[in-house]
Amino acid sequence: MEPFLLSGERRLSRAQMLENAARAATGFDALGIGPDDSIAYMLRNDFPALEVLNAANHIGALAVPMNWHFGRREAGHVLRDCAAKALVVHEDLLPQIPLQDFPDLKVLVVPTPPELRAAYRAPAEPATVPATAAEWHGWVAGHAPWTAPPPPARGSMIYTSGTTGVPKGVRRKPADAATAQASLALLARGFGVVPGMRTVMTGPLYHSATVSYARGASQQADCFVLMPRFDAEELLALIERHRLGRMHMVPTMFVRLLRLPDAVKRKYDLSSLEFVVHGAAPCPPEVKRAMIDWWGPVIHEYYGSTEASIVTVASSDDWLKHPGTVGRPDPERRFAIVGEDGRVLPPGETGEIFVGLEGLSDFTYNRMDEKRAEIDRDGMVTNGDVGFLNGDGYLFLCDRKRDMIISGGVNIYPAEIEAEIMTHPAIADCAVFGIPDDEFGEAIAAAICVQAGHDLSAKDLSAYLAERMARYKLPRVIDLHDSLPREDSGKIFKQRLRAPYWEKAGRQI
Repeated sequence: MEPFLLSGERRLSRAQMLENAARAATGFDALGIGPDDSIAYMLRNDFPALEVLNAANHIGALAVPMNWHFGRREAGHVLRDCAAKALVVHEDLLPQIPLQDFPDLKVLVVPTPPELRAAYRAPAEPATVPATAAEWHGWVAGHAPWTAPPPPARGSMIYTSGTTGVPKGVRRKPADAATAQASLALLARGFGVVPGMRTVMTGPLYHSATVSYARGASQQADCFVLMPRFDAEELLALIERHRLGRMHMVPTMFVRLLRLPDAVKRKYDLSSLEFVVHGAAPCPPEVKRAMIDWWGPVIHEYYGSTEASIVTVASSDDWLKHPGTVGRPDPERRFAIVGEDGRVLPPGETGEIFVGLEGLSDFTYNRMDEKRAEIDRDGMVTNGDVGFLNGDGYLFLCDRKRDMIISGGVNIYPAEIEAEIMTHPAIADCAVFGIPDDEFGEAIAAAICVQAGHDLSAKDLSAYLAERMARYKLPRVIDLHDSLPREDSGKIFKQRLRAPYWEKAGRQI
């Protein structure tokens, strides 16, 4: 029988993974970690990440995934804010942790396995491990498995990406049995997480969607492959080799897949695919259509947030009938489009999206209860997204409210302009954002990456867009970049692109 967990040449059975998690739970308990305490981890896609998630559940603790792109300042903020009592970290990521600031933190070091070391070109020489730290595998083996009944699950405390201000930890209340069951049903509807699934983890295990997907898959999958790092052709090879049927992806992965030579695309048998879900970032329409043409009607899209979980799901058929939609709101949840004046808007009118928490445990922002109150409306919450419902009840997203550009009193949605820019065959990536303008308050700027082998000037792109968009939506500034600051989860750090312009103007973003 094929092992449950696979990564590179390494294999681990489900029984062994669950036993390791139970042993780790005993170890964490011995460290004085209990319900509502925090266990942080900074791990790439590796078996111990799943063991930590499951171990935290055994003792009612919060698992706190840390983005392994974080530098010392960012990592320090999360460790301090969540009051972590333990940190599980890959050895090569140790230099990114300001350990001197946390003398009481129990550090458990995971040796970086060969496939991860190769994928991320980790230094050949191991990092210096503090004398007070323990090696993860030996530490786990030194404890007996946890046998006590688990308290109500608290899940993970995910820190928002912090595109404005510092990252905020989304801290949920314990889930009762009914809520836990509703969450499983939501994972099945939205992510296609079902018993017996054969899946692959393509994205990093620090993002809210991938952590939720991994939690469900670790309990229900028959085969669970961890990709060290996304590679388009390697994904096709894994699908064929292991007859994979389900996965979570982001649009940038689709773009890389579509760029493969036709001969490579035809080389692999993808007939096992049955439910491929994507989200986390907008998907250009031509990319979505091309993936459906290639992989068939197995492509699903969801819209959601760390705070509100999965809000809508669109099948391939939904999207082809309503191009651009992210689906209908979940019928089990309250949903409203709200205008600037607080009025609930009818179909066709654009406003801020609010959604109820039915089927979810309530949450607050860790140490920031006032921020939680700011986003609440009669028990519904918003993360600042703007959109509208069409006459058939399908949701269309316009943009994030905080990303919206107000130029001369006119609301301009960067996502619309980005989608048009991405239709140019020479564009590899783009981001549109507002920059200061003395006359209009804000002007439109675009940062673009040009595909290798193409020659495209800012003037060329301006002329292309002028034939397709109203003049007031045309970027006034177009800057060429080698790459854009984008997370592996697909989200782009627009703050980093905007900041130099606003700092130069002496104004706040």
